[in-house]
Amino acid sequence: MADIKAPVFPESVADGTIVEWHVTEGQQVNRDDLLAEIETDKVVLEVVAPDNGVVTKIVKQVDDTVLSDELIAEFEAGASAGADSAPAVDPDQPAAPVQAKQAADGGEPVQVTDKKNEDDHKDQSPAVRKAAKESGVDPKEVEGSGRGGRVTKTDMANPTLKADSSIKSDSGRPVAESTGERTEKRVPMTRLRKTVANRLLAASQETAMLTTFNEVNMKPLMDMRAKYKDQFEKRHGVRLGFMSLFVKAATEALKRFPAVNASLDGDDIVYHGFYDIGVAVSSDRGLVVPVLRDTDRMSMADVESRIRELGGLAQKGKLGISDMTGGTFTISNGGVFGSLMSTPILNPPQTAILGMHAINDRPMAVDGKVEILPMMYLALSYDHRMIDGKEAVQFLVTIKELVEDPAMLLLDL
Repeated sequence: MADIKAPVFPESVADGTIVEWHVTEGQQVNRDDLLAEIETDKVVLEVVAPDNGVVTKIVKQVDDTVLSDELIAEFEAGASAGADSAPAVDPDQPAAPVQAKQAADGGEPVQVTDKKNEDDHKDQSPAVRKAAKESGVDPKEVEGSGRGGRVTKTDMANPTLKADSSIKSDSGRPVAESTGERTEKRVPMTRLRKTVANRLLAASQETAMLTTFNEVNMKPLMDMRAKYKDQFEKRHGVRLGFMSLFVKAATEALKRFPAVNASLDGDDIVYHGFYDIGVAVSSDRGLVVPVLRDTDRMSMADVESRIRELGGLAQKGKLGISDMTGGTFTISNGGVFGSLMSTPILNPPQTAILGMHAINDRPMAVDGKVEILPMMYLALSYDHRMIDGKEAVQFLVTIKELVEDPAMLLLDL
């Protein structure tokens, strides 16, 4: 008999919550099979089987809080599911109906009914039931991609309405049928969402946050990208985007203005001799900020590759805690969602954050003539306790100049 324990959490994580079990008691599993998912304040951690065997007992249930290295289940290595044990179950397949069985004491037969007949939702996997609870989408109205039309967790993430259903929203997604009454749905916040909310509130209450704005002409950068994007992708195997140049421009600006790359620790100012830039990413679980390490040593191809890799991990909920800690500066791009202008909130203990926005054609005066140019508003929110207005403005102007003339980065000007 062996113990299945929660992962050892870093010092910054006090505890976690079990959000899903992918196995049942008595189920036979193989080594490295996913057993459970534990959500912490920062990431969702996976617990896998240490060996081939059987999960004999589940100690901690869904929604239970667990501490670092705490026992969550018991496991018997090398065992196989016996006659009295539940067979291995595909979480996306319905359980077989339980037939009537004779009472152990020789009495009258005990009729055990098929739960599907009692409740259509109970034959769904825990992941599907959880998704249905959070989204309000009825699995009965969703086209299933599993065996026998079974609705899976993936189906619930991007539901497709059954052809014979008349319940539709404007987007074609299933919705709750209206009964003519005003309805409400109450769902608990995830740990990650609560942590993000608390950090944002603390940033607005505990810092002297101020935002300065500027605008940048994106035409030179867009022309450069149009000219070299095919060669860049062929050479490096990754697409050339705008974020890599903004990361490199921000890195150069941070070198020139060390206070923007610093952080506050109590009454001390910590000046960092390295450049770790976080890139804010919106995921299904909430806002996360994976960090690019040592951006001063990275090429634009390295930046693009790493951003793509971290973005993919974020969408799958696979980011590790080490991927999101230790940043010295943050870039947030609300422009991908159409934001024209915003005031990004600081990511403590960092002292500044850069906000990128949508690129829109606007009439501009150039050499006494009106031209239509692709313009982007830039915003720099900063902690005025640490950074003076002059430094903040000059920092943002530096980024503007480098983006408007990318050759300056190559020539180190």
